[in-house]
Amino acid sequence: MSDRKDMELIAELVPPGSRVLDLGCGNGELLAHLRDHRQCSGYGIEIDDSNVLACTQRGVDVIQLNLEEGLAIFDDQSFDVVLQLDTLQHLRHTERMLRETARVGRVGIVSFPNFAHWPNRLQIAAGRMPVTRVLPYQWYDTPNIRVGTFADFEVLARKNGLNVRESFGIQDGRAVRRFPNLRASVAVFKFDRG
Repeated sequence: MSDRKDMELIAELVPPGSRVLDLGCGNGELLAHLRDHRQCSGYGIEIDDSNVLACTQRGVDVIQLNLEEGLAIFDDQSFDVVLQLDTLQHLRHTERMLRETARVGRVGIVSFPNFAHWPNRLQIAAGRMPVTRVLPYQWYDTPNIRVGTFADFEVLARKNGLNVRESFGIQDGRAVRRFPNLRASVAVFKFDRG
């Protein structure tokens, strides 16, 4: 979540004063923004040493934890909002983490690169895996274990009894609501237990 406009679009989904858990919080930039501009509190979960240090330097409370181990340290409904931004595609146990997100939070917000975005489709049609600003890696060195689309996430959400309350794409710092599968490089979903 490095683009400032993208971060602000997602921050608008978080009600002011919320208790937030950010899974894979990176350097803590979004949590600091939520604290400073929306009076939110909470924690980040991060595994990378340098990102944990960056969070600490920002004054963000962070727990160093491998998300593959789950969220057993948190009680049910411990948070108002659980964020999983650019995290799902890196996890081996995506479905389990999605259920854990719904368990520990009243609302979940996820984002991931939209593999169905038209430039990605063009590169695949030309016989190559996409390399874009949002998917910047070659097929052989990517940290992404999987790729997904809007429709893929909607099916997964239904399968796990989740209610998608809002969804949109992000392209060039703008929300894309019409044909987001084709016109947006990032997919964003806000959901709760159905």
